Amino acid sequence: MLMQWQKLLTPKRYGHEDLPEELGRSHFHKDHDRIIFSSAFRRLGRKTQVHPLALNDHIHTRLTHSIEVGSIGRTLGIRVGELISDKLPEWVSPHDLGMIVQSACLAHDIGNPPFGHAGEYAIRDWFKQSSGERLLKSLSDAEKRDIQTFEGNAQGFRVVTTIENHLYDGGLRLTYPTLGTLIKYPWLSTQATEKGKFSCYRTELNFMQKLAAELGLITLGENHWCRHPLAYLMEAADDICYAILDLEDAMELNILSFARIKPILQKLCGDLEFDDSVFHSQASSRRKLSALRGKAMENMVESALGVFMNNYSLIMSGQYSGELLSDGDPNVSAGLAEAKAVAREEIFPDTRKTELEVGAYSSLGVLLNSFCEAVYEQHHNKGQNLSYRSEKILSLMGIHAPKAEWGLYHCYMRVLDFISGMTDNYAAYLSRQIGGIST
Repeated sequence: MLMQWQKLLTPKRYGHEDLPEELGRSHFHKDHDRIIFSSAFRRLGRKTQVHPLALNDHIHTRLTHSIEVGSIGRTLGIRVGELISDKLPEWVSPHDLGMIVQSACLAHDIGNPPFGHAGEYAIRDWFKQSSGERLLKSLSDAEKRDIQTFEGNAQGFRVVTTIENHLYDGGLRLTYPTLGTLIKYPWLSTQATEKGKFSCYRTELNFMQKLAAELGLITLGENHWCRHPLAYLMEAADDICYAILDLEDAMELNILSFARIKPILQKLCGDLEFDDSVFHSQASSRRKLSALRGKAMENMVESALGVFMNNYSLIMSGQYSGELLSDGDPNVSAGLAEAKAVAREEIFPDTRKTELEVGAYSSLGVLLNSFCEAVYEQHHNKGQNLSYRSEKILSLMGIHAPKAEWGLYHCYMRVLDFISGMTDNYAAYLSRQIGGIST
């Protein structure tokens, strides 16, 4: 059984199914605009990509990374659209596919917490410690797993479908194809990968089931579906940017030299002898790297497209389980592996990065302890006779504060919505204020 583009590219919109056509903008252009004008997207400008609270203005944030991933994703979407144009519904053009993939790319990190992946680990670890475990005693095993395996992908899906703009009423109200393309791991935390990857909390399960049915995603197990075909393009765009731009940031911070990076990028170019006159000039390392970056991205895009088309039948039948970049040009695959190894062994252990990540653990620990204890007290006291501190803590959440009559699982999810939505700067500031008055 193959998935059908007529369903995969339906113009239906979650929470607002009957939105009319508009001059100058397709349904998929509206998705793009709703994402970039959202507060959650804007806050990515103050969230860590790899290096927390970097003082160098050239270092990538989640925002600049997402914009660059979107640029690559648009190209991949258009190119695939051109290659399969005879299979597309009459109302869809190759540029629509480009817009769908670009929109998903722009939102792919929208659920990530402050301080990058260190923030994810800090949240998971806090709930697994004795203080966090005590608060989770009354939850079911599945609910505990959601919270103890906090995941930026699942949180992002929650942001765009539940939290942002229309609270509990469709979120950003994006089209089903854009939402499907956004979901890298269409299953629950109970089926999470070894690294804890999944894209749907139990709070969004009913919608995930509806989304899968509307798009015609193939069922692989209970609450477990295959990916939307365009999700592979979003993943490839993210991997292309990660491979190159993490190295670029390391050079900006003087962690790596251009000479160290050059042979890796030449592999990604597919040409180990690639040369350019700028390499022999007095140009800055930044300018030299840009000459390699464009060539490498072009080659990686071509490699990903080749793998997509070569595995088209497997992808459309929900049977492809590889990655477009790893399964393509051997030089690209080798370059990616080397880039990841260099990041793991030479970039991530950087002393300043490590110091800030340890500090991030402390900051998020203060916030989680304060807000989770407050909602726990409110729940058990049925909203009555709260301590002065808990009242003030809950007031900071404003309209996002949970109700006393809610179950604890939903209360903690609202705390995670609030904390994970913070920027690095605000999380650091608020933890200092809550931990003790600073001047």
